[in-house]
Amino acid sequence: MTSTQQGIRPFRIDIPQAQLDDLNARLASTRWPDELPGVGWDRGVPLDYLKDLAEYWRTGYDWRLHEAEINKHPQYECAIDGQNIHFLHVRSPEPDATPLMLLHGWPGGVVDFLDVIGPLSDPRAHGGDPADAFHLVIPSLPGFGFSTPLAGPGMGPAKMAGLLVRLMSRLGYERYGVQGYDTGSWVGPEMGEQDPGHVVGVHVNAMITFPIGVEGEMDGLTEAEQRRWQSMQNFNDGYLQCNSKRPQTVAYGLHDSPVGQLAWIVEKFKELTDPEDGLPEDSVDRDRILTDVSLYWLTGTAGSAAQVYYEEISATGWSVTDWSTADGDTGGGAGGTDGGEGADGWASYQRGTVPTGVLVSTHDVTVRPWAERDHNVVHWTELDKGGHFLAMEAPDLLVADVREFFRTVR
Repeated sequence: MTSTQQGIRPFRIDIPQAQLDDLNARLASTRWPDELPGVGWDRGVPLDYLKDLAEYWRTGYDWRLHEAEINKHPQYECAIDGQNIHFLHVRSPEPDATPLMLLHGWPGGVVDFLDVIGPLSDPRAHGGDPADAFHLVIPSLPGFGFSTPLAGPGMGPAKMAGLLVRLMSRLGYERYGVQGYDTGSWVGPEMGEQDPGHVVGVHVNAMITFPIGVEGEMDGLTEAEQRRWQSMQNFNDGYLQCNSKRPQTVAYGLHDSPVGQLAWIVEKFKELTDPEDGLPEDSVDRDRILTDVSLYWLTGTAGSAAQVYYEEISATGWSVTDWSTADGDTGGGAGGTDGGEGADGWASYQRGTVPTGVLVSTHDVTVRPWAERDHNVVHWTELDKGGHFLAMEAPDLLVADVREFFRTVR
């Protein structure tokens, strides 16, 4: 059956000039707040830094250039169960390439993977082994970018996974892999659970693992794992609280102010990149950060992209404060499950069976025993550099580990 018969339509990004002019005008007329002297990044994005970045966005950044960069790759859209899904589909020149879906997180999108598309799809042209080639499917998760509007409430990781499983079926892929980070590290394992007969393996980075309140789960943790657990408890979860509890309210300010949207996202690039004490652009190209922010702004998806946090946290009854109670003796858990939130929810949790590879960078808080409790982990790599946005910070490291993992499960 052809793609047209399957309801898959070619797509090309072409933002109306009026939207770009509106963005320019809003940036120029920003109403800037005061700030306390000498606080640096401790209380949020510093005023002088944000003013400089916003001015560069207005006068130096060229959206059309980066729009064209994305449009170099074939893009499509289709509707599944009433949900529009936008995706890049890059076929490898190698006929026997393994299909692979790449899943982004928040605050990210399809642009996260621009630097890995070439090496993964055409390793022969990038000094690699053609046997490591992949046909790539890179969707905007529902509610993100051009996969809008949301068809309705309930679009958590499990529902996203179900839609993406069906997308791979529509594309005719009977055996495929999945790679994801952040939100994608929830959705990817769900795809494996829902489609184990077709998913050959799931590779994740920036995976979050949780204690579930069972006896002995804190015993035997390595020094590094104890530090990760401590980092998780100390994590500044202000954005998580807002996104998971009042996404609609937060959306009004972010949807109306491009500088508000910029600050909301660039703070995550500051906190989650390596080195943490550097500026965001020390780790990720400034234009790439602004392309990411521009996609949120130009598609108006600050609110819809935040809904996944509500669905995974508030709508299920799990609290983001669960992991920080005394002694860690608590429920909590996402780990790619739907319904595994809190100690009670884990009673019905089924451990994943699909072979899983886990890549841990310096900023990740993944605890191995908890990951192995939840998933069929057959591959584990720990890096001494790289942060949360690994596909942009250290694409060569991500590509190398993805290749190594899928060699064992193809």
